[in-house]
Amino acid sequence: MNGSESSKQTLSILYVDDEPALLDAAKLYLEHTGNLSVTKCDNAADALKILSELKFDAIISDYQMPECDGITFLRRLRERRDNTPFIIFTGKGREEVVIDALNLWRHYSVGNIEF
Repeated sequence: MNGSESSKQTLSILYVDDEPALLDAAKLYLEHTGNLSVTKCDNAADALKILSELKFDAIISDYQMPECDGITFLRRLRERRDNTPFIIFTGKGREEVVIDALNLWRHYSVGNIEF
C-alpha cells in the first residue's frame, strides 16, 4: 500500500436491499474494492431508524422492496431534510423511477458532484 492509499478516508455506506444474498455479496465486494465500510439493512423502515441515530457518507438502495420502495424511502429522507447522497438501483428499466429520483434530487441538491 502506498502513502496515498493508506491516507484515504474510509467512507461509510448504508446499503438497503430486501434480498439477503445481494446484501452480503455487495458488502463483500464494496469493502474489498475500496475504502468503504458498509452497513446492511433489509428494509427501508429499519434503515430510517438507523439513520436517525447514525450518519453515513452515502446510501445505496434497491428500488423494488416490499412495503416501501426506494423512491418512497428517498422521499422520506428528503422530508427529514437528510441530504445524504443516495444511489438507487433497479433490475427493471423503468423510466418513471428515473424521473421520480431526478425530481427529488433536483429539489434537494446539495452541490456539485466531483470525480
